Formats: sequence, C-alpha cells, structure tokens
Amino acid sequence: VIGEVLTELGVPEEKFAATCVLVDKLEKVPLDAIQGELEELGLERSMIEKLTDVLTNTSIESISAVLPDDSKAVQELTKLFDLCNAYGIGDWIMFDASVVRGLAYYTGVVFEAFDRKGVLRAVAGGGRYDKLLETFGGEPTPAAGFGFGDAVIVELLKERNVLPSFEGSGYDSVVFAMSEDLYGVAIEVASKLRAAGQTVDLILEKKKPKWVFKHASRNEAKFCVIVAGNEYENGEVSVKDLSAGEQKAVKIDSLEDWATEVRSTNN
Repeated sequence: VIGEVLTELGVPEEKFAATCVLVDKLEKVPLDAIQGELEELGLERSMIEKLTDVLTNTSIESISAVLPDDSKAVQELTKLFDLCNAYGIGDWIMFDASVVRGLAYYTGVVFEAFDRKGVLRAVAGGGRYDKLLETFGGEPTPAAGFGFGDAVIVELLKERNVLPSFEGSGYDSVVFAMSEDLYGVAIEVASKLRAAGQTVDLILEKKKPKWVFKHASRNEAKFCVIVAGNEYENGEVSVKDLSAGEQKAVKIDSLEDWATEVRSTNN
C-alpha cells in the first residue's frame, strides 16, 4: 500500500525504504521533528502530510479510493482478509494502514499483534519478505515471519493473572548427568522415559547432586534419574524415589518397562 501511495506521490523508488523509516517515526514524534531528515531526502512536507492522511484509513474500501483500480496491494489485502474469514479469525484481524514496520526488507503485508484491550505495546510484529534470504546469498525463497517481545508477553500474562509458575510442575522424573561427557546418555535416557509417557526435566548443566535433588523436590518430581560413570559402564542408571527415599539401579535398556511399571503402580 505504502509503495503504491509513494509512487502516486512521485517519491522515487530508491527512497521508499528511507521514507518508510521516517513515517514509522511519526508514531513517536511530531512531523516537525523529522523535517530535517525530509529535506535530506529531498521530500516535500506536503508529500508526508498526504501520506499520513492516507495512513489514517482503517478500511480496505477507503484505501481503494486513493489507489489505482488495478492496485495489487488492494488485491493482496482483500485476499488476506478473505482467508482470515475462512479460517474463522476475521474478528481478530483489523486493517490499519498506519502500521509501518521500520525495517526495509518487507515486500508485502506487514502486521502487528496486540492484546485484546490494546493497553500494551505490540506483542509481536512481522510481515512478508520474499527477498530476504536472497539478499544474504540464499536461494530466492518467499517467506513470512515475525518477532515477539518476551517482556510484553510477561506483562500481559501478569495483568491477566495467568503467568504460570514452574514451581511444583510435578515432573515424573528429573534426569541428570554427573559429567559433560554423559550428556548424550542423559538425552537418550530422557527420550526413553518420554517415549514411555513420563514428563521429564532434563538437566544438562554443571550442577552438584545436592542442587539437583533440591530442584527435583521443589518441582515435586517423583523420581531423580542419575547418569553416572560407574553405573553407565554397567549399562545402568541410578533411580531415586524421592517420596520413599529409596534408590536402585535400573538397566538403561529397561527404562521404558520401568516407567510403565511405575505408572501402573501409581494408578
């Protein structure tokens, strides 16, 4: 849309990206604040004023009125909204011509996601960038993507009082390797337990066993599975029942059977 409007206003194509950056700034600063930058680009103030007038439109119909009849931008937007309606998410999508992503690599529709109340800043933002991979030496590949802000999401979850607490998540087992060279074995052990239906917390960090047991207890895990050198040489791991305080060796090849037996016993 902006590209077509800029063309209509007589802005050279090589200045599109820089102009978009300036327009993006207008959300935070008044037009007077970027007057100098406009002059450096050789743009008249009237061009930006006309562009900002267009960007206040909130419907595809109103945009259609200021763009050519065969506008590809309008066709793409119309198709996008038709698809959103077909997916049943039309009520969650609104057209806003003022959304101008500051990065110059976008080649199509851009979008921003907000919380329903519209109180916080954008939770996520992205768009279409068909030439991005090609720019960095890759094969020409149509693409779309987005980035999101974890800080905004945390604030949103706090405001809704739905921020999860990972304390007491209730893992079935915590798997821990005593040394870095056993990380691969620990991954294998965790995979076997997960395949048997267990929820597993896999720790691939240099931690002392005391910390691991405390972590397992804090998260209300039922078992702690320790991968250590001596046991591994025998094809075994140590499994500690955290509620009973008992520890035993279990063959790695029999872990899935053990997990199935434990589940049936607890049920």
